[in-house]
Amino acid sequence: MRQWLKIFLAGFVLWVATVAVTAWTANSNLIPALVLLGSFLVPVTFVVWAYGRGRTADVTVELLFRAFVVGGLLGVLGASLLESWLLRPSVWAYLGVGLIEEGVKLAALIIVTRRMVRRTARDGLVLGATVGFGFAAFESAGYAFNALFTPVGLSLSQLVETEVLRGLLAPVGHGLWTAIIGGVLFGAGNRFTPRVILTYLGVSALHGLWDSMNAIAIALTLLFTGKKWQFDQLRIGQVPEVTEAQVHIYTVLDLGGLVVISVIGLLWLRAIARAAAKR
Repeated sequence: MRQWLKIFLAGFVLWVATVAVTAWTANSNLIPALVLLGSFLVPVTFVVWAYGRGRTADVTVELLFRAFVVGGLLGVLGASLLESWLLRPSVWAYLGVGLIEEGVKLAALIIVTRRMVRRTARDGLVLGATVGFGFAAFESAGYAFNALFTPVGLSLSQLVETEVLRGLLAPVGHGLWTAIIGGVLFGAGNRFTPRVILTYLGVSALHGLWDSMNAIAIALTLLFTGKKWQFDQLRIGQVPEVTEAQVHIYTVLDLGGLVVISVIGLLWLRAIARAAAKR
């Protein structure tokens, strides 16, 4: 059995056991273990998978660990600071989030790999993905922790639902985007060439579209199917009721948009990986 699959299956069994014991005993001391297991399981699994497929002599386990923990944590801290300083509510806020988070992950990748003597595009793909998955793991832990608290008390079900959802989406999120920019950066000899800059802007745009897809789906649903009375309510600052048909249309647009963004990112990554394999 492949190493990444062993890690995933063992971690999944432990996570399920932790959920069951926490629910059975109502022991809040188990919450930190549940948050960490659920948030780190998928990112760690994909890092091991990427390492197995793209391993080179220059990418050591120690470097991989630094990229995941130090790079991921530096990215989360940097993004939190910059977003609190620079972002204000606007239609461009999600694009700003994409630019900031992809920028800090790129900076974290450069910092943790600064002592590498040789760099290849394949190394950039693996280490970029590792930094991105580290970022995703720490971010998911925060989301899971916040989901625990509700107006009526602690909610184990909301915590579990948040971890499951973010685990399912993790492979086509931060790890994918940072792998793309990492592969291009290392392929360019760690220099900020026009291609590297355009790639950074491209993955930032994908990131911004991903984060804003909920709002885009709502806007498109109203644009295509909105009733006059709904627009009248919006003009006076009220949230209008929606029809059952509009709920279905919104769901299709929201999920469809995420699928399209994911496919674009995966095809982009595949093209970079193929080009790297030919060198």
